[in-house]
Amino acid sequence: MAKVLIVDDEIEILNLLELYLKNQNYEVIKFLDPRDVLNNLNGVDIALLDVMMPNINGFDLCLSIRDKGYQFPIIMLTAKDEDRDKIHGLTIGADDYIVKPFNPLEVVARVSAQLRRVHMTNEQVDNEVCYEHHGLQLFPAMHRCLLYDKEVALTNIEFSILCLLFKNKGRVISSEEIFEKVWKEKYFENNNTVMVHIQSIRKKLNDTAKNKKFIQTVWGVGYKIEETI
Repeated sequence: MAKVLIVDDEIEILNLLELYLKNQNYEVIKFLDPRDVLNNLNGVDIALLDVMMPNINGFDLCLSIRDKGYQFPIIMLTAKDEDRDKIHGLTIGADDYIVKPFNPLEVVARVSAQLRRVHMTNEQVDNEVCYEHHGLQLFPAMHRCLLYDKEVALTNIEFSILCLLFKNKGRVISSEEIFEKVWKEKYFENNNTVMVHIQSIRKKLNDTAKNKKFIQTVWGVGYKIEETI
């Protein structure tokens, strides 16, 4: 039984989501105060975090969870629907976002999709596979990424994108193909989700415009990792 963490300062939302998720046989732990969360993360499979909360906002809580090394999927629950807020959430390690007010059935569907994606990724890895490129090593079976022998903390989505690029080294992959293979959903126009996650990966790998070693952008086409010469 998957364990779902919900953090929101509105008790009505906590109780509503708990009801719908438990009806789908999920175990639920819920918190009104985000300050109580960081010591209760063991065994969590996915988290739903409200953005606008007192004491600690959802963005800062997401960052703290990632800083502690937890890589389970995080879905942001936000009343903010501006693109910059969505992009910020994805950049700091969130995997998805849902804008309030929402249909609780949509939340359940998004939770199921994220957990299914993690399960599929875990089943499809090859224990003997190791991808290497200019000091970057990727171990799919162990969900480990090393850069010059130092651990790099990637979210499940970031790791899946990097694996896809490595598996197709030398080939340009469009944002549409990346989205549909990683998110397992239909791509829609003006979707900048892939771009945001690529930016986040580059930041973690120190893959800057002046020091671009890993992910190459082919403008108007997509992204690729060059074949090693």
